[in-house]
Amino acid sequence: MHAAIKKNPGADNRHFFDADQGVRARLMYVDRMAGHDKKREDTVRLFLAGDVMLGRGIDQILPSPCDPRLHEGYVSSAIEYVELAETRSGPIPRPASFEHVWGVLLDDLDQRGCDLRVINLETAITSDGWPVPKGINYRVSPDNARVLRTAKIDACTLANNHVLDWSESGLFDTLDTLRKLGIGFTGAGRNDAEAAVPLVSDIDGRGRVLTVAFGDWSSGIPENWRAAPRRPGVNMLPHEASRAVEIVTSQVDPIRRENDVLIVSVHWGDNWGYEVPDRHRSIAHTLIDAAGVDLVFGHSSHHPKGLEIYHGKLILFGCGDLINDYEGIRGHETYRPDLGVAYIADLDKRSGHLLSLEMIPYERSAFSLIHAGDAAADWLAEMLRRKSAPAKLPVTRSAAGSLRLDLTGATGSDSAPPPL
Repeated sequence: MHAAIKKNPGADNRHFFDADQGVRARLMYVDRMAGHDKKREDTVRLFLAGDVMLGRGIDQILPSPCDPRLHEGYVSSAIEYVELAETRSGPIPRPASFEHVWGVLLDDLDQRGCDLRVINLETAITSDGWPVPKGINYRVSPDNARVLRTAKIDACTLANNHVLDWSESGLFDTLDTLRKLGIGFTGAGRNDAEAAVPLVSDIDGRGRVLTVAFGDWSSGIPENWRAAPRRPGVNMLPHEASRAVEIVTSQVDPIRRENDVLIVSVHWGDNWGYEVPDRHRSIAHTLIDAAGVDLVFGHSSHHPKGLEIYHGKLILFGCGDLINDYEGIRGHETYRPDLGVAYIADLDKRSGHLLSLEMIPYERSAFSLIHAGDAAADWLAEMLRRKSAPAKLPVTRSAAGSLRLDLTGATGSDSAPPPL
């Protein structure tokens, strides 16, 4: 079954406080429910997904949409994105159910019994605010944001280039709505201290997952979105790898316990392209080597990018979009932007090593997720083999269509294989 928030009064998103340092961590409780898949007690199973964009066309098909007016150069109404998608995929129900948006993903996740479900939420949750003059502004209404609970999302990373699309008041609405929904978050806040607070997810008393989220200038985050002592905003990634380590360790070390799993989420890089900048790879490696990070969760590209197994640890340089309203928009077809991926990662709690990785490919049709066909899955597997590290990473496709990383054949960059 799924990972659900335990409804203990006062427990959801509770903070640790320190008289000198202020907020130490945001704490959430996650229960495994009856019927959960059997896993080794020393394993934590994560569902990770890149950008989830619930604004514009997606918001419009749901029961309580925002005002559809847009402030884009070529499109004036979000309804046009719905109509464009319908030219490609046929009629889309209006209003659609919350389940419609996730499609077959819901059953796929329930069958896998993930301990924690984490996405990068790249949409402001607000019906208010005013659009920041940046060309593209995503928002979903607070009522429609309940779609996140339909997918039993436990945590959202918010350090990205759309969380402040509808100004500071839109950010405040986002934080308040997530709290009301019982969904944890990290990476943005009312000031720099709140934006940097790690999210601590207690997994049914079996262990904890700590998540820290950064945004990077390379993803298009405006400099004035950087959170400051008296300015709401995003927790920004420093340019130097050593400085990133200092920040992560200063936030995490006071609260980290033995066998805690540490995830660092980073919104970085261009929308298109497979190249991983040397700086990104250096930061990821240094976070693992010097800050004890167990998984680097990267996103920003609209399509999946290569990954890396480094010293037994998983680096996802770009997870791609899972949910968006781009159906019918032409261009960049060579990247297969119609594909989305759910990453299911099993980590050893003691070492943080990757034990197994399953990648479930989807195609978007009528603003819903369907399983990718054989040809699309094969294409994705070949891309991952060619663009990942070490070279020729052994990615195979199962009879059911999901992709699996064969760790018995993956030596990892600069490392021996992780223990299985």
